[in-house]
Amino acid sequence: MLPLHQGGPPAAPRPGNQCPRDRRGWGHDGPVTTSQEPADTTTGGAAGTRGRRMTAGERRRQLIEVGRRVFAERGFDGTTVEDLAAKARVSKPVVYEHFGGKEGLYAVVVDREVHALLAAITEALTRPAPARILVERAALALLDYVEASADGFRILVRDSPVTATTGTFSSLLGDVAGQVEHLLADAFADHGLPRKAAPMYAQMLVGMVAMTGQWWLDTRRPRKAEVAAHIVNLAWNGLSGLEPEPRLHGRPRR
Repeated sequence: MLPLHQGGPPAAPRPGNQCPRDRRGWGHDGPVTTSQEPADTTTGGAAGTRGRRMTAGERRRQLIEVGRRVFAERGFDGTTVEDLAAKARVSKPVVYEHFGGKEGLYAVVVDREVHALLAAITEALTRPAPARILVERAALALLDYVEASADGFRILVRDSPVTATTGTFSSLLGDVAGQVEHLLADAFADHGLPRKAAPMYAQMLVGMVAMTGQWWLDTRRPRKAEVAAHIVNLAWNGLSGLEPEPRLHGRPRR
């Protein structure tokens, strides 16, 4: 099974236009980096550029990180261009120049989050392992993303008019279910079950993990590995065969 979206990234969009989309709705700014903070523009520059004007690329990256935080906090409808400009300490025309408005910025933010989460889950499913271990990895990959990119996950689980057909959380889950379907089809064949039922069970499994991730986003209890173990316990054993004290069979994760 090959990871999705292979090959080098297409050319970056021109300033002022909304980020182009490929058939999966991904943006072309590369994976999300959650360790960088938005630039401090009080003196006109980011870290290392203090005292000089930002380049177009630096400004664009700054606006994306600012947008990510503001959209996560207020949602698409609750955010204005004025809000984005104020947080970035720029004028409104700067936002329009780089993204054409809040719609363009939102589309780029969503596409980057979709790319990051789908890549993580796909990587977890493409490394050879027994079927149960692959289910564990998929659950942990989503919980890892929730833990490391809480703002991004909050954005993804919201619906928006900008990404009505591509880039929504439901379309992302459909992509993940497509990967899980192959895993389940092989497992069903090994156990004498009909392969044609695999797509339906893939949707069930992915939906269960995603909904649990939304719940865990705010509670953060119990610990991540324990949540993943209970997800796999239900998915693998079913309600009639639940283990009283489930544990991960693969390498434990904190």
